[in-house]
Amino acid sequence: RISISCLLPASWHFSISPVGCPRILNTTLRQIVVIGILAAAVSLLYYSLVVIRNKYGRAYRDKRFHRYLARVTDTEATDTNNPNLNYGIVVDCGSSGSRIFVYCWPRHNGNPHDLLDIKQMRDKNRKPVVMKIKPGISEFASSPEKVSDYISPLLSFAAEHVPRAKHKETPLYILCTAGMRILPESQQKAILEDLLTDIPVHFDFLFSDSHAEVISGKQEGVYAWIGINFVLGRFEHTDDEDEAIVEVHVPGSENKEAIFRKRTVGILDMGGVSTQIAYEVPKTVSFASSQQEEVAKNLLAEFNLGCDAHQTEHVYRVYVATFLGFGGNAARQRYEDSLFTSTVLKNRLLGKQTGVTSDSPYLDPCLPLDAQDEIQQNGQIMYLRGTGDFNLCREIIQPFMNKTNETQTSLNGVYQPAVHFQNSEFYGFSEFYYCTEDVLRMGGDYNAAKFTKAAKDYCATKWSVLRERFDRGLYASHADLHRLKYQCFKSAWMYEVFHSGFSFPVSYSNLKTALQVYDKEVQWTLGAILYRTRFLPLRDIQQENFRGSHSHWRSFSFVYNHYLFFVCFLIVLLSILLYLLRLRRIHRRMLRNSSSTSLWIEEGLPPQKIAGPL
Repeated sequence: RISISCLLPASWHFSISPVGCPRILNTTLRQIVVIGILAAAVSLLYYSLVVIRNKYGRAYRDKRFHRYLARVTDTEATDTNNPNLNYGIVVDCGSSGSRIFVYCWPRHNGNPHDLLDIKQMRDKNRKPVVMKIKPGISEFASSPEKVSDYISPLLSFAAEHVPRAKHKETPLYILCTAGMRILPESQQKAILEDLLTDIPVHFDFLFSDSHAEVISGKQEGVYAWIGINFVLGRFEHTDDEDEAIVEVHVPGSENKEAIFRKRTVGILDMGGVSTQIAYEVPKTVSFASSQQEEVAKNLLAEFNLGCDAHQTEHVYRVYVATFLGFGGNAARQRYEDSLFTSTVLKNRLLGKQTGVTSDSPYLDPCLPLDAQDEIQQNGQIMYLRGTGDFNLCREIIQPFMNKTNETQTSLNGVYQPAVHFQNSEFYGFSEFYYCTEDVLRMGGDYNAAKFTKAAKDYCATKWSVLRERFDRGLYASHADLHRLKYQCFKSAWMYEVFHSGFSFPVSYSNLKTALQVYDKEVQWTLGAILYRTRFLPLRDIQQENFRGSHSHWRSFSFVYNHYLFFVCFLIVLLSILLYLLRLRRIHRRMLRNSSSTSLWIEEGLPPQKIAGPL
């Protein structure tokens, strides 16, 4: 009988008697030991895999849930009593008026790979903190000393919503757009000087010389692109196989390997006067000529959204181009001017009276069937009547694209880098949405064949029928008679700009037309404050690293000791089993010796000495 005692916090004592065990157990003890060791190793491996899977799986699920939750809580009132909440203010000084936007964000999470979680501030009634005043700031070009008084109501409005204790650390940006761009530089400077001089006297916001400026159309387009992609979560890093990714050659690191990250979306925005396109160019571009390369420098923007200038994971190369005169209303005006001039010339040369009276109107294929319209120029009136021919309308307006035969060009012959149509996604705003949704009721995922059919049917419908449908409220609530009359033209114009101007194939299926993203209108000001506050996380990261260094070590030590315990446990278990085998071998030898001694005694002979182990 073998007795084993082990002194632990509680004493173990047990006995093993190999003689009393069944034969089969004695003969397969080694196999049992090996199987036990293998089972313990497999159990440890399985446990490790389960722990890792649960840890990262839960983290990913929590991140997905957090992203979904953020979309919901974006509509909640901002908790101004939260001391960890930071604020930022952007004033958009446009051509027709100025608007102020107040944004807020919590402390940075300390991960240098993540951007600030910026949201639009909401008041107690859950409404966005936004205010607009008229006229535009450019109206004060001749009296710049009045500009600070003009903008003061906006800043007072923001000061009422931002907690008083946060004013001195709240950055204020005053960014002027289209209206100010057309002013002479001297007048621009005078207006900005008045703002920089007077605002710090009356308000405590963080407002330096670089916080007030006139931004270019390129900057505005980049900010809009940043805002849309931020709201869509395209700057987050993911390991989800369902997410679309793209291979990127980071600007300035041509000798390094390409990286893979989330695919960003491009934006198409057709307003009343201009059309703008912006999208990421993930790979290094080539140029057909040196002249094209010079033009491209003004259209390509390379920037780093990350807080660390040495990290390249948030470096983006974005193409931005704005085309004045290519908006829906401006295009119609250009079309009518051309129509008037050519018709008057033909009448004079051929002696005709086309469009001179309502009885002999010009037959316009870009107006709905039997719809009537007038063009007034230089005191003359030209009468139009629609024929509702969508295809003919497209043919007539194609020359207005001003395309050239040079490769990689779009509207007006402007350089455009190649778009990877098989791995890209675009959002169409403003007129892209109005053309597809207001009347045709097919906003969202764009399908060229379905859109063409719906536009043809609309154009070919009699004006009286369209008016009847309008009176019955069958169209969008904000659709008016102006929309009904020019829907045929604008549909053809949008189609041609997208497919002929920007060269998107008819089979392209990754365009979504939208008015809002996640039920909220995304302004370029969101992208502006994201870009301009990109270095703020450095402060939080440094504090987090200093505060969390010891806790990180404790966490690491716990994990390390956790696995070390299992390794030690296996070693002890193996030692015990080997010791048992050793004792079993000694016990067998002792049994053989005792049986030999008994045999000698039974025969009456003295027992012989058997040499034992040294």
